[in-house]
Amino acid sequence: MSPGAQGHLAMLTFSALVAGSFSLGAQAANAIDPAVLNAARFVIAAAVIGAAALATTGVPRTAFRAPWRYALLGGTFAIYFVLMFEGLKTAPPVSAAAVFTLTPVMAAGFGWLLLRQITTARMALALSIGAVGALWVIFRADFAALRAFEVGRGEAIYFLGCVAHAAYTPMVRKLNRGEPAVVFTFGMLVAGAVLLTVVAWRDILATDWRGLPGIVWVTLIYVALFASAATFVLLQFATLRLPSAKVMAYTYLTPSWVILWEIAFGNGVPHALVLGGVALTMVALALLLRDETTSQGEPKTQLSR
Repeated sequence: MSPGAQGHLAMLTFSALVAGSFSLGAQAANAIDPAVLNAARFVIAAAVIGAAALATTGVPRTAFRAPWRYALLGGTFAIYFVLMFEGLKTAPPVSAAAVFTLTPVMAAGFGWLLLRQITTARMALALSIGAVGALWVIFRADFAALRAFEVGRGEAIYFLGCVAHAAYTPMVRKLNRGEPAVVFTFGMLVAGAVLLTVVAWRDILATDWRGLPGIVWVTLIYVALFASAATFVLLQFATLRLPSAKVMAYTYLTPSWVILWEIAFGNGVPHALVLGGVALTMVALALLLRDETTSQGEPKTQLSR
């Protein structure tokens, strides 16, 4: 399997795992402070990834030559996750997932700023279609709300988090110095755990851990092991093999996965007009994953055949 195909497979798995955090997060967001939840999440994920690194590649001293890199990446992703759970206090899971699909547009911009990655005409068209589909879902196919730009508070908060997520993607390639994905992820998680623990220390001590509802513990374990430890490795693995815009293209699958999660939880499905916006995000995904070579010599990437 080519490096490009490996990157695509990693992101397909990434999108499915990330989607679960929207449905579970919406159920737990109002029961615990977002910073407290994510501090615990980073600690658990760091322990798991650290053990995996020691069991596989090891953690050489050279991996920590410039620790500021991990602080920058860990802080950026911590901002994303805290704002995600803050937004999910009021934003419906499918709507929040639609906000997430705006990330590729921003990732393409950051990709150019940091790496001078070129967005081709086809990619620009795909990103535009995806953005339209995302806005369709965010405004719930309500043209009056769109004209008035009535964005929900939760969606607006989460959008700011998505800006951080979009910047994170090209930053990984910019700052990686040849470290294996699992080692690089471990450094970022440790830094994120330290930063969040310092920021949320008083709230951590004030939290009634024994009195937390069961859904909070289910969500914590899921986001720590599946939507953190696993997806961090998958994201960084793919980022080193694909252009930033194509990596983030897989976010267009997230609303579809979330709809399936919502059905599984018995929460029904959005009405037909909203599903039209989801369909547009799928069109955008198909366009972005078509083979092409950029003018800057990006490696040609393709789905496994």
